[in-house]
Amino acid sequence: MTATLETTSQAPAPSTAPPAWTIEESENLYRIEGWGDPYFSINAAGHVTVSPQGDHGGSLDLYELVEGLRKRNIGLPLLLRFSDILADRINRINAAFARGIARYKYPNSYRGVYPIKCNQHRHIVEALVRYGKPYYFGLEAGSKPELMIALAMLEPAESPDMEANQSLLICNGYKDREYIETALLARRLGHRPIIVVEQVSEVTLAIEISQALGIKPILGVRAKLSTQGVGRWGISTGDRAKFGLTIPEMLAVVNQLKAVEMLDCLQLLHFHIGSQISSISVIKEAMTEASQIYVQLAKLGANMQYLDVGGGLGVDYDGSKTNFYASKNYNIQNYVNDVISAVQEACEAATVPCPTLISESGRAIASHQSVLIFDVLATNDIPQQLPEPQSEKEHLIIRNLWETWEMISAENYQEAYHDAVQFKEEAISLFNFGYLGLKERARAEQLYWACCSKILDICRQQAYVPDDLEDLELSMSSIYYVNMSVFQSAPDSWAIDQLFPIMPIHRLDEEPTQRGILADITCDSDGKIDRFIDLRDVKSVLELHPLRQLPPAANRDHPPVFEPYYLGMFLMGAYQEIMGNLHNLFGDINVVHIQMTPKGYQIEHLVKGDTIAEVLSYVQYDAEDLLENMRCYTEKALEDDRMSLEESQLLLENYERSLLHYTYLKN
Repeated sequence: MTATLETTSQAPAPSTAPPAWTIEESENLYRIEGWGDPYFSINAAGHVTVSPQGDHGGSLDLYELVEGLRKRNIGLPLLLRFSDILADRINRINAAFARGIARYKYPNSYRGVYPIKCNQHRHIVEALVRYGKPYYFGLEAGSKPELMIALAMLEPAESPDMEANQSLLICNGYKDREYIETALLARRLGHRPIIVVEQVSEVTLAIEISQALGIKPILGVRAKLSTQGVGRWGISTGDRAKFGLTIPEMLAVVNQLKAVEMLDCLQLLHFHIGSQISSISVIKEAMTEASQIYVQLAKLGANMQYLDVGGGLGVDYDGSKTNFYASKNYNIQNYVNDVISAVQEACEAATVPCPTLISESGRAIASHQSVLIFDVLATNDIPQQLPEPQSEKEHLIIRNLWETWEMISAENYQEAYHDAVQFKEEAISLFNFGYLGLKERARAEQLYWACCSKILDICRQQAYVPDDLEDLELSMSSIYYVNMSVFQSAPDSWAIDQLFPIMPIHRLDEEPTQRGILADITCDSDGKIDRFIDLRDVKSVLELHPLRQLPPAANRDHPPVFEPYYLGMFLMGAYQEIMGNLHNLFGDINVVHIQMTPKGYQIEHLVKGDTIAEVLSYVQYDAEDLLENMRCYTEKALEDDRMSLEESQLLLENYERSLLHYTYLKN
């Protein structure tokens, strides 16, 4: 007989381990649902995914995509462009206008145009023309070079009878004779260019050229509205705005056209109240004023057909859905409904036919399709190790810092901070007068940072942080050195404090325990990013993960090597690429166009970034001349026995190879 031992089951002891970090916490932290919907999200692996077709297609794992590109020897930093997002943006704007027109029974149509200045790169313009063709989506040119692009990229109508259904070409910007002649002659090809008058003198020129060529122009006038914009571009409106005509100037244009029996050529009213309009109330006010100007021009006898509401449709960079300058408190449908209702109300009240509506929403179309990916090269962290116990032999100032560190608590942390600052300053003063040695100063600084670290941990638990401790988070933050140039790839971040969403594209199922700012690889103190999106205003540090060190190699004298850590800067498709500069001669980066396929994705286009030789040629250096100079210098060094033949060959090989390489660093 076998005896059995009965046991009493006991509940497991409660775990003391902190709860695991979840991807939902990363979603909330980086606000990806706010700014990324419907294109960006986080998958179960903790990687950022992109859904280029929005709600209507599959998704790609950004981390796996970047790893695949690196295996193809496409180095970082790189810009990913998703042309399917461009198609989706055009579809959404046109669908919103279709819904608005149906809702209000608006008796005319919508024709969108893309302002080329937003991003002039060929593959983007080609894609927009292709995706916009079903909607008769046109282009807007703000300069003579952009006019050259538009005329060659838009397909003209095959016959004059089809011209009415042709995509529009809006001709903005300052114009000379050649500009106006080219635009007018394009009508013979089947294009439908509308020359928008920015200055009264342009009307005189347009009349003269029209009469000489025997081609009637389609003219528009750009109005300087009194409605004041908001945000960085609020000064785009008003009497002293850079572009457009005042009301007296518009009347002068009308009279001038009437005098030569060409008033029927005036068919469009255009206005622009600035880029990135964050408040819907400003749009409503502008639409009310512009609609009244439109109907009054029609009453004066102008053959009004079009109302161009310009750009301004905002992008929610911080995901807060507020009227903060990096956000917007409306969606596309709200915007469209306010445009349509204001125009319809004014026209019906004045018994004027409702116009074809035009918008120039460049930022809202192009921003989402580009993602900048860059890697972290190294970090500079505040020392976090616990200080060694004090010795009675140590200097009084060091003993004071030690006692301060020991006594820090939630009850006295604010007072302790000021004590630590005072003792540190005294230690530096004593060092400067020779009363402390280098080791003692190092010990004092270690204790000071230990005090700050302990105080910061307490601050993070408080509902309110005292004003004198607000900067402590930034002072204690790490510096993450990233393989990019702010001046080349994110110039608005540096020049006008534009906020872009930035976050790791992997490890999002881990808690980001570091707080850091980003420093680029240019030799410029402005080459950094220390302003990041937040639900409330702006935060000065970004939550990041510590770098993971790879196992040491056989030769332990080598510096530590870390796993790749990739960050993404999102909503980068508008203005950044074309406005980048060559600070420190960091050139254009690699650009990869990705298109979705039934089996995943394909690389539609690869635009290789600049090599060092190419960048040097931009500043009038010839790579062959430089190489020849180096050869001569090495020959002289050989002759003087200052270097060996092997050393000279290694130097020349490295020099020549570097000229052919990417301007950025290898990691």
